[in-house]
Amino acid sequence: MRSSGSMGAALPMWWSALLLLATLLSTASTVYAKDEPTIKVKKLKSPPNTPNYFPGSNIVLFQEAQSPRTIWRSTDGGATWDEAEGIDHDKSIALIMHKYDPNRAYVLTTGNVHWKTADKGKTWQKFHTDAYTSDFADTFGNWMTFHADDPNKILFTGMECEGFFCEERTMYTTNGFETKAKPLRKQTQGCWWAKSSPVFTTGDSDLDANRVICIVRSGLFSPQYENRLYVSDTYFKALGGDDTFDEKEVNLNGDGPAQGVVSLVEVKKFLLAATTSPKSAEMALFVTDDTKIWHRAVFPQDHPLLEAAYTVLESTNYSIQIDVRSSKRTSKPMGTLLTSNSNGTYFTRNIEHTNRNQQAYVDFEKVTGIQGVFLVNQVDNWEDVQKKEASKKIKTLITFDDGRTFEEIKTDDDNIHLHSITEPSNTGPVFSSPAPGLVMGNGNPGKHLKDYWDSSLYISDDAGKTWIQGPKGPHKYEFGDQGSILLAVEDSKKINVQEIKYSLNHGQKWTTIKLPDDLSILPWALTTIQDSTSLKFLLTAETGSKESPSYCMVSIDFEGLHEDTCKESDMEAWYARTDDDGTSSCVMGHRQKFTRRKKDAKCFIKKEFKGPVPETSKCDCSNADFECDFNFVRDGDECKPAGPVLTSNKDCKTDDPEETFKGSSGWRLIPGNECKRTKGDQKDKQKEWKCSDAKSRPSNSDGEISVTFTPFKGDFDRFEMHYLERSDLSSNDDETIIARPEKIFGSAGDVFITHDHGKTWSTPKELEEKDIYAIITHTYVKDMAFFLTTGRKVYYTTDRGKSFDSFEAQDPLDKQSRLAPLAFHPNQPEWLIWHGLKCTGDKCYSEASLSTDRGDSWHTLKRYVDRCEFTGSNAYNFRKKSQILCSARAHESNDVDNNPLQLLFMDDFSSYEFTVALDHITRFAPMAEFIVVATENATEGSLSALASLDGENYANAHFPVNFHVPPQNAYTVLDSSTHAVNLFVATETEKNRRYGSILKSNSNGTSYVLSISGVNADDDWYADFEKMLGLEGVVLVNTVANQDSGSEPKNLQTRISHNDGAQWSFLPPPQKDVEGKPYSCSSREGDPFCALHLHGFTERVDRRKTYSSESAIGLMFGVGNVGPILGSVKDADTFMTQDAGLSWKEVKKGSWTWSFGDQGSIVVLAQSNTKTKSVSYSLDRGETWQDKEFHDSEVIITDITTLRSGSSRNFILWGHQGKELFAINLDFSGLADKPCVHDKDNPDKSDYELWSPEHPLQPNGCLFGHRNQYLRKKKDRACHNEKRLEDVYSFETCECTRQDYECDYNYELDNHNYCALVEGLRPKDPEQVCRDDPEAIEYYEPTGLRRIPLTTCKGGTFDPDNIQKPYPCPGHEEEFERKHGVSGVAIFFAVVIPIAFAALVGWWIYRNWQGKFGQIRLGEQSSLDNDSPWIKYPVIVISAAVAVIGALPLLASSVWRTLDTNEWAAEIYYER
Repeated sequence: MRSSGSMGAALPMWWSALLLLATLLSTASTVYAKDEPTIKVKKLKSPPNTPNYFPGSNIVLFQEAQSPRTIWRSTDGGATWDEAEGIDHDKSIALIMHKYDPNRAYVLTTGNVHWKTADKGKTWQKFHTDAYTSDFADTFGNWMTFHADDPNKILFTGMECEGFFCEERTMYTTNGFETKAKPLRKQTQGCWWAKSSPVFTTGDSDLDANRVICIVRSGLFSPQYENRLYVSDTYFKALGGDDTFDEKEVNLNGDGPAQGVVSLVEVKKFLLAATTSPKSAEMALFVTDDTKIWHRAVFPQDHPLLEAAYTVLESTNYSIQIDVRSSKRTSKPMGTLLTSNSNGTYFTRNIEHTNRNQQAYVDFEKVTGIQGVFLVNQVDNWEDVQKKEASKKIKTLITFDDGRTFEEIKTDDDNIHLHSITEPSNTGPVFSSPAPGLVMGNGNPGKHLKDYWDSSLYISDDAGKTWIQGPKGPHKYEFGDQGSILLAVEDSKKINVQEIKYSLNHGQKWTTIKLPDDLSILPWALTTIQDSTSLKFLLTAETGSKESPSYCMVSIDFEGLHEDTCKESDMEAWYARTDDDGTSSCVMGHRQKFTRRKKDAKCFIKKEFKGPVPETSKCDCSNADFECDFNFVRDGDECKPAGPVLTSNKDCKTDDPEETFKGSSGWRLIPGNECKRTKGDQKDKQKEWKCSDAKSRPSNSDGEISVTFTPFKGDFDRFEMHYLERSDLSSNDDETIIARPEKIFGSAGDVFITHDHGKTWSTPKELEEKDIYAIITHTYVKDMAFFLTTGRKVYYTTDRGKSFDSFEAQDPLDKQSRLAPLAFHPNQPEWLIWHGLKCTGDKCYSEASLSTDRGDSWHTLKRYVDRCEFTGSNAYNFRKKSQILCSARAHESNDVDNNPLQLLFMDDFSSYEFTVALDHITRFAPMAEFIVVATENATEGSLSALASLDGENYANAHFPVNFHVPPQNAYTVLDSSTHAVNLFVATETEKNRRYGSILKSNSNGTSYVLSISGVNADDDWYADFEKMLGLEGVVLVNTVANQDSGSEPKNLQTRISHNDGAQWSFLPPPQKDVEGKPYSCSSREGDPFCALHLHGFTERVDRRKTYSSESAIGLMFGVGNVGPILGSVKDADTFMTQDAGLSWKEVKKGSWTWSFGDQGSIVVLAQSNTKTKSVSYSLDRGETWQDKEFHDSEVIITDITTLRSGSSRNFILWGHQGKELFAINLDFSGLADKPCVHDKDNPDKSDYELWSPEHPLQPNGCLFGHRNQYLRKKKDRACHNEKRLEDVYSFETCECTRQDYECDYNYELDNHNYCALVEGLRPKDPEQVCRDDPEAIEYYEPTGLRRIPLTTCKGGTFDPDNIQKPYPCPGHEEEFERKHGVSGVAIFFAVVIPIAFAALVGWWIYRNWQGKFGQIRLGEQSSLDNDSPWIKYPVIVISAAVAVIGALPLLASSVWRTLDTNEWAAEIYYER
């Protein structure tokens, strides 16, 4: 086929990876035969990339795939070849054809110097991009983006690196690289010209000329859901600094920007932006036809848009076509074809059960040049396939009305079925070409599609209406001379093809020609120029033998076959569609006529590069020109509602169910249909509907708090609960919970599910009477949950319990293991690792297996395994996305003597072979971009910590100088938010007296300084340490005041830090209690003798509870007392703060449990484990409280929960009345039916206020170089938060101070708070940076200080230019002079770090972990039983005494809790 996209990247597609050409060795003889095409063969030694034609010419380029990667050029369609001149071929990595200029091409290198041509490859010139060519996997092949109108305007995606880390950087040129490319913007994840398609326009010529759109990341390691979309008309001109640009954030939502933009796609006259959100596979698609106004694309309710589950297809100028995967079973995917309306916003179904493959390719292709005609393959036995009981039975269908109706394709009386996109055998389009009406395909007659090798070639010359059979067997085929020539080469598995076939009469008769010199080939690809007007073809193939292969390029030229050129009498009028009697009929509201050569004419058209142009005439509108509208489905001759009928913004504003509005009739004119409307009513005339037919209003709108009581029968003690929370992008409004009652030391009851936050419950029929042993939610996608049985059977849901499916694991569940049996990949929801128990006779061992299709098939990873984890991620380009790490025994035996655990890694799944990275390990854990491992020193009885970035190479972590830890030690890695590790180190190990120090690392994790000592720990080495959620740097700890007392119980005091542990203070006590009475002591700011003290993490029955919520900014609750030390929890009262801990007040006597709703606008308190029949709630952040009675008699409340995001206005009380468990829904939505409105231009009118946290120990109120501002609802406003508020509304940059720096390597704080060199040590050799990284341009003379990477400060006395003086690295003096400063990445990694302990862990955990930091304080992986093996906790314990390490893995938040010191086993706990 023609090399499609030959004006774009000249890179092989996966199905044509073999189409790679290579070194030219010799030329075979030319074969001349009368009345036969001229065939010339060029033999090659190595394979070539796909040949690329310059459009409108017979000039072809190709590049060798192997060194020296020579670029070859032909000026005669491939008959002769010459080496391109002026290129260093051995440096070239890619050949790129300009997408819109037919004369230009580019050769890229891995560096920043490349070559270009503007005369079809005749001459080449160097050009400079400054940035090196990006090697990021997602950018590979997409380095250059071209302006559709101005060929001189090009965007280039490169990268810049400092040390081990690289980030992409977009460059641009407006003069075709006549001068060096200029930097466009940092931290981009792709940039595009607004004018990226010839038919797209902004409506403004100036904007068309200059507008650029970029996806911008928030930081070097930021997750994709923080990405934003920006537009600039001045090439992101810098404004007042390197980090401020002339840009505007795109208003995707219509009422504001949207985060999580992951891709931008040009589709004809539309631009599509896809967005994602954390913890969900659901996406949103936004559409624009001018870059100014965007709309969210709306899909039918039963077809949500999921990541990696939708495919944007070849579309038209008037609509977008998308295939959305509809099957849950990913090993046999099927889809639904949807078509948009004319502005791309509303999508309707065309056809269900389309055939897809796992790479998201869809069997769909339009017939070139014929409007409204396309072919699809459909799965006929879709119900059996869904049940995993059958292979797909595929049939081919065709439509002539753009998808409104479909029909089978036939040859005589037989249906035929064709192999399509999912089984490509050639390059370019599968079936058709610009040749009018000519279509070819490999297929077979019968009921369904058979194997490819059982197919034959079929031909149609009426755009697919009727077909005839051609040569038997599968063929590669092409069209030439506008369809006058059909060329075919039989496909084969062997090097045994010796002939070609051609037809000059639309496939009625075929002529066979032998290849010259008895040549035998294995055909690879057959191609010609893009418009199929040429008489010349190119065939690439393999020759020789399997043991000693060679390659060839075959040129086939029909120029001399006929001397006559077609006259007018040789031509015919052909209509795109005719009736059975031959009368021309309408397609898409018009008749379409082409002029083409008669099939039996003895001539060639010989009009190279001039394609056929159709003539059109409009038809009157008929029923065939209309289709079902959005949310309507076809039922016979009617279109019936399948979802809510859309209303305008002005309709249905009252609660009157009888109110009516004018809405869709159920029909719409097919997008792109050009029919003429006749007099009278049309099928799409609007009709009258009742408002009850439109989207329903909130369920509770009576101005009251509704209460719904649900008892659960049976003798049970507690609930196991899992929230499956929809994403912010979801078009649904469900609030789903899975729950089941259970006994502490017994069995569990049925599984129940609710989609309305506990108002109604039911047991899914798929789970009825199933022995469910455990429930596990997907760590990264909260739409998914897995229901494990004691055997191999696993049930699961991918859509929050709306439907269920199942798979069988390779091995039975190991009920004795403390490991969670399933491990998940952060970016591939279908990838699973299963840990099971393999038994052969009496011999049993742990085995890990891998599935890439959500359990449909399995491959053994490792036997005698401890655990395996996915460590690859899209977030990190320095290790493979498919990387897996396992800890397993060195020898395949359960014997632990002389059989240590090893750490092994595997980077791809093709071989399933592991490489040993470390010996004698105890545990490993992914932690953000680092992988932390503990190795055992059996002689000393201690652990060593090592870390790696790439999963292959590991280096030791260095503990603080002069800080000595006894051999019997324990470490706990605590969360942080400032690119530094907070490490708890035990200093007192006696049971019931345990405590230790928190050490804070510098930014590269290589050295630690003391943050605070005497921090309380329990006997499992959990520490009283908690980060306030949603704010940077606020941390609370409990310390032991009587450390010198050996026998007394520990006296605890609470401390708070507002700058991430750099400085600590006591909690200021309130002056009076909730009853207005003074306390027994008083203090203005809190001191050792009088302060507020709170019960911390180690005392919680449910250790997943938190003081705060990520969405309730500034609010914290705690249970404690005022006094010199923390008292008994029995005597504690409940306190809160509204200002992040600066001031506190008592709100309730006694111990209450709390929950935050509506993003902090609703706070509900309930007395826990005390008989009560009411709760207390506040709608003004705790200023006033009201009671709500929820039951007519007193009951016991054990917990109160809501969505972990804190966005819901529904809460559930869990409790028991006697022996009966119950759940009570409290619905607060009736208290406020008006959404809050933010008016940034009128603060008094706005329902929101801006709030900025203060930091009392920072003189300017800044932390990390900025002051953040947050939106909070005003306390007196009766409205609700309709949308999630941004994490940070705005921030103000501060001048740099001493607090923006930390002590450099080998320095520590002295008594005067200065960074002094540690006695006996020397500063790190600054020039070591240059030796470690040959590409480094500069180094810095050590000053004892280094800039904290999180800080954003600028200017001031401590500006970096005033503190750190750069010097050029030897050999880079010239580059140093040009640079004039340091990039953001260079500042971040000014000193090349050893690959060491997890320096950046805390920040990443804070931003991504949804477990401990979530609002819901209940386990999504387990019940409320703290001894359950699969609860996750928010700390990591490392204990040398028991030789185990635990850590918070990337996203998974797993943690290993050590047992008592005389035990060996480690318990593993999982929380969401």
